[in-house]
Amino acid sequence: MTRTDVRRWPGMRSEYSWIPAGESAGRTEPNQVGVSFTNHRAAVYESDGKTVQADIAAGAVFVTGDDPITWMRVGETTEALEIFPDLDLLPPLLKPVAATRDGIVLAISSVLRRVHAADAPLSDIEASTLAHRLAAHLLERYSSTEVSFPRQGKLDHATVDLVAQFVEAELDGELTIDRLAAVATLSPFHFARAFKASTGLAPHQFVTARRMDRAKTLLRDSAASVVDVAHAVGLSNVSHFRRVFRQHLGVLPGEIARSDPLNRASRVRSSRP
Repeated sequence: MTRTDVRRWPGMRSEYSWIPAGESAGRTEPNQVGVSFTNHRAAVYESDGKTVQADIAAGAVFVTGDDPITWMRVGETTEALEIFPDLDLLPPLLKPVAATRDGIVLAISSVLRRVHAADAPLSDIEASTLAHRLAAHLLERYSSTEVSFPRQGKLDHATVDLVAQFVEAELDGELTIDRLAAVATLSPFHFARAFKASTGLAPHQFVTARRMDRAKTLLRDSAASVVDVAHAVGLSNVSHFRRVFRQHLGVLPGEIARSDPLNRASRVRSSRP
C-alpha cells in the first residue's frame, strides 16, 4: 500500500513516499525538487506534453517547473522524497530538469529522508538553514534568470558534484578526508568546512548516507548476504554496519526486502512516551 509522510518545516514542506511495485506512482507537483532513492528501469513519464521512457538511477534528482510530471509506468518499488520550498524563498522560476546528478540536493534530501524514514530529530533552526541553503542553490543552478550568490567559504556546485561522483565510485574502498579533499584541490581542513557549508552534511555523514543507500539497493536487488553487502560498501565490522543501517533507514539489513520505512517510523513514534 502506498504510504506518504508529509512534514512541514520553517521555509519548506517535505513529502516522503513509499510506493510498492505495481502501484501507480501518481504525479509530481510543480515547483519542487525531488530525489528517487531507488533504481528504475524503463520508467515512463509525461511532462510538458512529452512522453519519456528512461532508466532512473538511485540518487537521481528531478526539478519541476510549472508543469507537473505524470508517472505512467514504474515497475519497481519507489522510495522518493519531494521538497517544496516556500514561495517567498523560491519564486516559481525554475527550469525543469529530469534525472540529473546534483550532490547538494542529494545531501540535503538525505538529511530529510532520514528524518522521515528513521524518525531522526531535526530542529527548527536546522530545518530553516537547510531550506535557505536549498533555495539559494536551486536559484543559482536552475533559475530561468541568471542568479548568483556570494560563495562565503562554500564549494561551487560543480566541485560538489565531482566529490559526490568520486564517493559513488569508491564506496567499496577506503574513503578518507584526504582523498575527498584532493578531488576538490583543497586542504582537508578547508574542504571539510566548505563541504558542510555547501551541503549541510559533514563529509563523513555524506559518505555514510551514500553507503547505506548502496547497501539498501544491493540487499533489495541481489542475493548478496548482509556480510557481503557490508563489505561491498566498505564496512568490515558487520555489527557496526547493522547499527548504522538501522539508524539511517529505520530497519535492520535483514528486513529490507519486506520493509516499509514509513511504517517502521510510525511504530517508533507511537512507542515513545
